[in-house]
Amino acid sequence: MTLTARIGAAPMSGYQWLIVALCTFMNCLDGFDVMAVAFTGPSVTEEFGLNGSQFGLLVSVGLIGMALGSMLLAPFADLIGRRPLILISLALGTIGMFGAAMAPSVLVMGVFRLVTGIGVGGILASTNVIASEFSNTKNRGLAIGIYTAGYGIGATLASLVAKTTVAGDWRIVFYAGGFGTLVALVVIAVLLPESVAFLEQRRPRGALERINRTLARMGMDSASTSDLDASRAAREEAGQAESGWLKRLLAPTVLLWIVFITIMFGFYFVNSWTPTLLAEEGLSKSAAVTAGMAISIGGTVGSVLYGLAARFRPPRVVLIGFSLLSAAMMVVFILSTSVLWLGFGIGVIVGALINGCIAGAYTVGPPLYPSNVRSVGMGWALGMGRIGAILSPTIAGLLKDAGASATQLYVGAAVVVALCSVALVALRRHDPESAPAAKAPAAV
Repeated sequence: MTLTARIGAAPMSGYQWLIVALCTFMNCLDGFDVMAVAFTGPSVTEEFGLNGSQFGLLVSVGLIGMALGSMLLAPFADLIGRRPLILISLALGTIGMFGAAMAPSVLVMGVFRLVTGIGVGGILASTNVIASEFSNTKNRGLAIGIYTAGYGIGATLASLVAKTTVAGDWRIVFYAGGFGTLVALVVIAVLLPESVAFLEQRRPRGALERINRTLARMGMDSASTSDLDASRAAREEAGQAESGWLKRLLAPTVLLWIVFITIMFGFYFVNSWTPTLLAEEGLSKSAAVTAGMAISIGGTVGSVLYGLAARFRPPRVVLIGFSLLSAAMMVVFILSTSVLWLGFGIGVIVGALINGCIAGAYTVGPPLYPSNVRSVGMGWALGMGRIGAILSPTIAGLLKDAGASATQLYVGAAVVVALCSVALVALRRHDPESAPAAKAPAAV
């Protein structure tokens, strides 16, 4: 049995939950980063004299950086390790946030937003894997749900900072983000260990000692050199048996890409444009930020709710329900914002549902792939999902400049989210957790 399999079968220790918490903390940076632009959107637009297309491009620059970070930096995690890549990415994020705070023009701000996005992309590509690798099989879905909730926590913090400074300097929000990223850099450098799976696979100098140090903190028996040799032999045998996976899994891969693209399209539209659209529809800046904050608050619990629901029904089925409900409640939300307390309450529901969809995509994807190509499959799915994230704010800006109202934009985004359910229905025959064979012992 490989060390990864041993961790998957053993009970979760407090130390493993600490690592999940550290990953959740880093995911907060993603939420804070995206919502820092969203909640300061009206002030940034006013200071730099931006139209809708220009503001949409400013939002998209950060998302493009995330895509570049995920696709270009992530491969280095398999060469130098997850931990060093995270530290490098945190350093980039710190530079980018402080740089955006001091930017004298929108062009300079855009450059630093790109740097921040690259850093956040590198962080997300590694922390998602670490949270999964340090979780056991029973609690992996819940751990990923908690990890995903970090986005909502970070977004809520950004909204609180923005709300206290809505009549003051918008740059304070980015200074706060830079300080938080700097704190994360120090904390991670002190507390986060290297992935056992990486050390087991790559076996750098001192790998066995580092593995046993981590296993001891997890309350597990130490490993030996023969254990590492056996793990390598098992991986090589599995790799030979599962060659040609791409051809066999082309259809579910394309369907999974559609799931990620549609969900991220709606997710980033809701989180990026809501305060600005509501402000331009007549709400005060404070009320617009409050409505946007409701979505962030809901996001802090939505992914955990999804994880709990997925313990009783197949994750794919739960995600179908979440995506359809998200689409419906997005329309209800934009129609109810004239009554602030009602809009706030529905906004919480929208945030919970759309954030739960993100957790669902992370959960539905991995079982589609053999273990030795799971990272490749999920990595490409995340990269393709960024297409939806990048297109969403840009298309919204173009449509807004063409005369589309906030209601029309929200309805359009809701239709895109609803399309996710179509891809998920088609994915049923490829999903091992939905197929009848999943009930057989051999497939458990």
